[in-house]
Amino acid sequence: MTDELTPETPDEDEQPIKQRKNGLYPGVSDELAENMKSGWADTELRDLEPIEQAPNAARRREALSRRFPGERLVIPAGNLKTRSNDTEYDFRASTEFVYLTGDQTDDSVLVLEPREDGEGHDATVYRLPRSDRENGEFWLNGMGELWVGRRNSLSEAATLLGVACADVRELAGKLRAATGPVRVVRGHDAGIEEALTDKVTAERDEELRVYLSEARLVKDDFEVGELQKAVDSTVRGFEDVVKVLDKAEATSERYIEGTFFLRARVEGNDVGYGSICAAGPHATTLHWVRNNGEVRSGDLLLLDAGVETTTLYTADVTRTLPINGTYNDLQRKIYDAVYEAQEAGIAAVKPGAAFRDFHDASQRVLAAKLVEWGLVEGPVERVLELGLQRRWTLHGTGHMLGLDVHDCAAARTEAYVNGTLEAGMVLTVEPGLYFQADDLTVPEVYRGIGVRIEDDILVTEDGNRNLSAALPRRSDEVEAWMARLTGDRA
Repeated sequence: MTDELTPETPDEDEQPIKQRKNGLYPGVSDELAENMKSGWADTELRDLEPIEQAPNAARRREALSRRFPGERLVIPAGNLKTRSNDTEYDFRASTEFVYLTGDQTDDSVLVLEPREDGEGHDATVYRLPRSDRENGEFWLNGMGELWVGRRNSLSEAATLLGVACADVRELAGKLRAATGPVRVVRGHDAGIEEALTDKVTAERDEELRVYLSEARLVKDDFEVGELQKAVDSTVRGFEDVVKVLDKAEATSERYIEGTFFLRARVEGNDVGYGSICAAGPHATTLHWVRNNGEVRSGDLLLLDAGVETTTLYTADVTRTLPINGTYNDLQRKIYDAVYEAQEAGIAAVKPGAAFRDFHDASQRVLAAKLVEWGLVEGPVERVLELGLQRRWTLHGTGHMLGLDVHDCAAARTEAYVNGTLEAGMVLTVEPGLYFQADDLTVPEVYRGIGVRIEDDILVTEDGNRNLSAALPRRSDEVEAWMARLTGDRA
């Protein structure tokens, strides 16, 4: 990475140019400054078409407008966050902003302004315009386009998003001067929140966040299509991993993480969450993301990973694979039990069913297996009533999926966990069994084995569709699939 432009003659504090204010740039001659103002081609893009999700985003804004009539609604994208010194983390726009605009630009803010006649809102996306060539911003400011790349002009952005765009640098003053009721999505832009300090309340703002979370429970056709793209890329990422398991054995779990990440970056935006590449006993740690352990033949690999599309929809898929290509007898017994539990869970996913039904169906199967194996005293009803199976099943059996890997998390309990499934919802079904390496309540041969199987399920009008069905699940199918990919290398 190159350093930012610094003065030829450092001043007394030797701070980088991007921190200079008021046009004072020591070391930059008047002649150079004047020269940099001119001689640049016109690069305005004039043949643009709206992005694919623009009509969907417009419908979402209309629904939001109907829910909060007469109120000013402020939804920030968020700001860059410092990683270290003068470098930033890759930017990921807030889910709410992306859902309502399709845009992903840092420092942007969507404002829905109530019309004077009380009929609906006028939407504006406030964002940075092109860098100013006259004042030197584009080359002397560390966030200028010479340093970080071209951004769309306001007119270009308005065409792409299908919504009016304005300079975000004017917004804070407008918000401070605004009157009437205001709500803001908190936690993304401290400057915008400061401008609204005396105009908003936490309770009212939370109502806005909850509404936007619940609005995402049912996906439209565009969203379902993006989730399918994410899943399809994820399937290819799992295939990539199987093909290099011998190299992972020679290195570590990080080889698996890096292999899957390559697919995510080539076909999408990123991974949707930190990949869990858990080999051997690490598979019993639910969110093992250190990925620095050994990969050993004879152990299992629990790979929980998902590609995030360029539109920020993510897959969330898990397979537990025999590293040498073949499950041993005990691994197969545990894996097949989890598979049976997942089959029962998926069968319970249908419109009109309670959200909890698929969890209960999976847990019943696993509880019965634990009783059958003599690991817990039955009958099954007693185990379920007391929750005794949870020592080894640990977690809920699934969650909503979308722009967030745990989508709709701010939704009310009655609308989500205690709610009813509808066509268009997308959720994971992911039962598991985990026998910790230090669990003295189970035979030693069980200890250190963790198995989870997870698929992404779309609720349809007449049942469900497994978006990740292209990835084998049954133990014999997994073994055959791995053998095809590796050419029976083992």
